[in-house]
Amino acid sequence: MTSLPPQPLSPLDGRYRAAVAPLADYLSEAGLNRARVEVEVEWLIALTDRSLFGTAPLAEADKARLRAAYVDFGQAEIDWLAEREAVTRHDVKAVEYLVRDRLSTLGLDAVAELTHFACTSEDINSLAYALTVKRAVERVWLPKLVAVTGALRAIAEQHADAAMLSRTHGQPATPTTMGKEIAVFAWRLERVAAQLAASEYLGKFSGATGTWSAHVVAAPDADWPQISREFVESLGLAFNPLTTQIESHDWQVELYDRVRHAGGILHNLATDVWTYISLGYFAQIPVAGATGSSTMPHKINPIRFENAEANLELSGALFASLSATLVTSRLQRDLTDSTTQRNIGVAFGHSLLALDNLHRGLGEISLAEDVLLADLDANWEVLGEAIQTVVRAEVVAGRSSISDPYALLKELTRGRRVGAAELAEFIGGLEIGDAAKQRLLALTPATYTGLASTLAVRD
Repeated sequence: MTSLPPQPLSPLDGRYRAAVAPLADYLSEAGLNRARVEVEVEWLIALTDRSLFGTAPLAEADKARLRAAYVDFGQAEIDWLAEREAVTRHDVKAVEYLVRDRLSTLGLDAVAELTHFACTSEDINSLAYALTVKRAVERVWLPKLVAVTGALRAIAEQHADAAMLSRTHGQPATPTTMGKEIAVFAWRLERVAAQLAASEYLGKFSGATGTWSAHVVAAPDADWPQISREFVESLGLAFNPLTTQIESHDWQVELYDRVRHAGGILHNLATDVWTYISLGYFAQIPVAGATGSSTMPHKINPIRFENAEANLELSGALFASLSATLVTSRLQRDLTDSTTQRNIGVAFGHSLLALDNLHRGLGEISLAEDVLLADLDANWEVLGEAIQTVVRAEVVAGRSSISDPYALLKELTRGRRVGAAELAEFIGGLEIGDAAKQRLLALTPATYTGLASTLAVRD
């Protein structure tokens, strides 16, 4: 058997690459290195802008040319770093050498020693990871979550009045509307999305053990904590002033737990829509040329929702592992976080793939209102709740002397199918006021939906 040509090991980089490719611009190794170069360059510019150690601010043209090292970061830089890291065996040191090389090319050797000045690798990494994760979430992942939520809102509003049988514990129960049921998911996701949009992305920039020791020795009169804060915040990040060698990663734990929470809600959505399809409530819209089963021509499998379900389970497990690992580090630091953080993109990749499938799947279903109505018409016994509640109100109002209305309806309906005629006969014989009796006689399973229609379109 011949060996295959080089192949991607992960399906995210193979079969599903098109769906998750936008994340790779940030959460790949190349995306991380580009952000590292950005941090190194901007730190050098920040130092010279403050004229530290007798330097003068760089000319704007020189700044632009230096910034091109990360603005125009591409294959040439990727290859350069790979070659240098093969020698240094240290990824951040290779990035430092790249910046020094660019300084030399630009004739800025006089400030070359300010490259990586007083930094530990984790200063660069903490900001680079914060930048890449922030950008991936805000520019790629969160917009996709918002798109799914928007699709749910549209379905909820479209079917706000579409009465359907509820199923509590899988059994026929008080009717609702499909719009209201879908609106519940939209509301849940909107709440978590708002929390995610307000996430903090923290960085540290305080040296080898978080004490600014080297900084203070080099320039005792400088306010290094303030300089570091201003620098971190200039990158659009929040500043962590109290750390060990590493930034404590608590913001990452908070973020990944929220993303995992959103994933749990989405998983619930996927399984519920799958069940609605199984019940015939939703019909799947055929896609030209698509095959549902290799042997059964009639089938249209709910693969979008099944794929989403599986990928949400994978992403949830990865995010849980990230949270559990990153929350702790031995003493000043260990390197478990290094390997762990390289899988951030994998976790987001499976989550984004699930979102993509859900978004597509929601656009490939149509509501079978006739099925909903037939189901309701076959379950008149669900009006038992309405009848016994009205009787209770009539007893309290002094218009009825019926004792234990619940037991009365339980005897009539529990474990039995009761039709419209039987219920009408039963209601007609009740000792209640005429107005209440007429309300009950006019009631059908399809009209017994309370405020569901209003709830489906609430802001």
